[in-house]
Amino acid sequence: MKKSKQRFIFTVLSIISIAMFGCSGKSTDKNGKTDTALDPELRQKIDSIAKDDPLLSGELENKTIKWMASWDINKPDDIPVDLAIFQEYYGGKIEFHQVVYEERYDKLTQAIQSGEGIDFFSAGDMDAFPKGAVSNMFIPADDYIDFDSPLWADVKNANDSLMWNGNHYVAAVSVTGDNCVVIYNKNTFEENGLEDPADLYYKGEWDWNAFENALVSFTDTANQQYGIDGWWFEFGLINTTGVPAVSLSNQKLTNNLADPSMARVQNWIYGLYNKDLIAIGVGTYGWDTRPNYIGEGKLLFYPSGLYNFYCPKEQWASIYGEDVFFVPMPKDPEADAHYIPTGMDSYLIVNGAQNPEGVAKYLNCKRYAITNSEFKALADKQMYANYGWTDEMIAMNNELTKLASANPRFDVSRGVSSDCGKMLDDCLRYTARGLAPWNETFDSINSTIDLYLEEVNSASSAD
Repeated sequence: MKKSKQRFIFTVLSIISIAMFGCSGKSTDKNGKTDTALDPELRQKIDSIAKDDPLLSGELENKTIKWMASWDINKPDDIPVDLAIFQEYYGGKIEFHQVVYEERYDKLTQAIQSGEGIDFFSAGDMDAFPKGAVSNMFIPADDYIDFDSPLWADVKNANDSLMWNGNHYVAAVSVTGDNCVVIYNKNTFEENGLEDPADLYYKGEWDWNAFENALVSFTDTANQQYGIDGWWFEFGLINTTGVPAVSLSNQKLTNNLADPSMARVQNWIYGLYNKDLIAIGVGTYGWDTRPNYIGEGKLLFYPSGLYNFYCPKEQWASIYGEDVFFVPMPKDPEADAHYIPTGMDSYLIVNGAQNPEGVAKYLNCKRYAITNSEFKALADKQMYANYGWTDEMIAMNNELTKLASANPRFDVSRGVSSDCGKMLDDCLRYTARGLAPWNETFDSINSTIDLYLEEVNSASSAD
């Protein structure tokens, strides 16, 4: 058996892709808060399109909402369209309270205890809910957001699937499919006589079998031709079954490790390892990811988040090559749909918020910027121009959104507790590293996961 270090590092990156438009003018006060001035063209667009639209209504007495995170929603030089609508339509302003990512929950707890009045917090990292609802760190959004309104219609199912104790705590403004994609280089496939994964996808043939066949045809580690690299692929492949490790079912946490689909995908991944198709952590390849091998033609697949391409073209092309492309994770041949890793742009209202009504108005503006075709086209045009994407890349990204939105499946294991999240984050990788077959891993962790979930479910029932 190949030797593998028992080291697991899985950095969770919260990358927020926000639609942007140019602006001009900014000033910073003594507290570091930045004021921005809207571009006249964008102001005119908002006035002409949104002014009389019944989807946006009401006034906002308190104009400021307080946002705590490691990243700022405000973009002084490129105001996001949704924020521009909030500013122009309601006179709204987002006050940024910056924290270090690893300290964000400690800082939020301190802010709640001190009555600082922080209004909203990100749910997109998938580690705040449901534990934050059970611990009363967050409050239901239902008193402020009408999830049955036309503005929220296309994300109603996703939001309803995350209800807890009869309430919506998470407000998901969009479902995303860019959490984990298969990155590859078209030139590598052409030079090796392999069919392009994008062509296979559009023909309905991009599945586990096609994925493995390409790996078998290409991989030759003795001659520096490697199969799969990265720290994302295990969960990317697991999620294609449509059965998350931990899900919400009837507003209760459910352990799905005993589901037959988990054994099936884990055994398949174990087979990939034994066929020498997984590179990272094996032999002389080491534990450092080598995404540049995609551009150099030495690596076939690098499954990772699409955030790699949310930057100027010269940056991503210098790593992955001019001919880089991406496709969804391959379909599970036995699944009833093409499931892919699902994320969300989502938020939570903080307990003790001083302006929850303002948060609701802002999130309605985010929804409006997505559902209004003119604003969406405006935002998309600017975003893709900034990133240097081709029309083909834009079309594939739209496919990701379509797949994720059609069948959203959220893994909430990180939102149970840090212990639960870490155990699954570590142990669901064991087969891919050749450390243990799935049946041994299952026997060692299943009862413990049950206990983690029961603790949260019981606390919820007692409320």
